[in-house]
Amino acid sequence: MPARDVGLILLICLAWSINFLTSALALREIPPFLFTALRFALLALPLSFMLKRPAPGQWPRLIAVALCIGVLHFGLSFTALKLAGDLSSPAIVMQSYVPMTTLLAWWVLGERFAWRTGLAIGVSFAGVLVLGFDPLVLDRPLSLVLMVISAAFLALGTVLMKPLRGLDVFSQQGWTAVFSVLPLLAISVVLEPGGLAQLPSASAVAWGGALYAAFVSSLFGHGLYYLLVQRHPVAQVTPWLLLVPVLAVSLGIAFWGDRPGPRLWIGGAMVLGGVLIIALRGIAKSRSVPAAETP
Repeated sequence: MPARDVGLILLICLAWSINFLTSALALREIPPFLFTALRFALLALPLSFMLKRPAPGQWPRLIAVALCIGVLHFGLSFTALKLAGDLSSPAIVMQSYVPMTTLLAWWVLGERFAWRTGLAIGVSFAGVLVLGFDPLVLDRPLSLVLMVISAAFLALGTVLMKPLRGLDVFSQQGWTAVFSVLPLLAISVVLEPGGLAQLPSASAVAWGGALYAAFVSSLFGHGLYYLLVQRHPVAQVTPWLLLVPVLAVSLGIAFWGDRPGPRLWIGGAMVLGGVLIIALRGIAKSRSVPAAETP
């Protein structure tokens, strides 16, 4: 990629990594599912004017994608982030959605992968197990479990999203926001009693976290990402996103007081190493297809 586009993807990685920090600060005052509902309510305001209707017969799939990603993935990931007490382990474990997506694409869509990709998947999952035995994580194991489940719903939503046609990234984000707000509010009322009553007293830091998640992380970050994948193959862009957990760990150490132990470093390296191999295999595959089609 040209230097300009490398600069843009570094900006995306920085925006997404900072989102871990700003969201963790906001979650001190706003319960996770209510915070997620607030994020999507803010995001729906500008995107409601940009929505495109999906192709006929795709409404059920679109709603399923919105519920998997908007409600279950984001709701559970913010819950895990609040329970974790650190930024490092959630940021790393979230990357397990990449091997999960590969497995689900094989199971649901019939996409095949080579043995090297299978080995990388195994290494990534083993890394999650190693990371789980770090004392920092063992103190709050529910956070790890919820983040793994959250990653699974992101993987499922990603696979379900692939057959959708005629929707750009802003329509997909907009519909996800529209369909997610009410279920998230309902879950918050049941599981987070009193959360809505506390919302008016939330500080500027908490509201700033919600605004950052909606407009910087989602609208700005995903908008730039969509621009880049229009210019370059997806497989060429995705390996750069491994910088997100690396930067998030750095922010956790610098501003959150994280002190990762050796198991977290080793497990994290295994998770991210496996994800990197999967991404590099994707690049190799994307380059080999045109060559195979040349007469």
